[in-house]
Amino acid sequence: MAQRTVAVASASGLHARPAKLFVQAAAKLEVPVTVRLGEKSVPAKSMLGVLSLGAVRGSEVTLEAEGPGAEEALDSLAALLSRDLDAEEALDA
Repeated sequence: MAQRTVAVASASGLHARPAKLFVQAAAKLEVPVTVRLGEKSVPAKSMLGVLSLGAVRGSEVTLEAEGPGAEEALDSLAALLSRDLDAEEALDA
């Protein structure tokens, strides 16, 4: 199983817009991905699941996937989480 651990960079953590963007990106992948914080693990495609993790800025989450394309899927999601999506939204406004 492929894994990546990444610190959440968005100012609001995995809440509101950053969570929406993360879940949308995960939904486009052909491989199922789970995201874990502590002992809790949820499907990356589940908005309610991702929100329920309560990940704040600086939280280290672990992404896990298995199968063809797992490494690439985790690379793309880890890159997304390592950006401050809240700051990017402010620049877009």
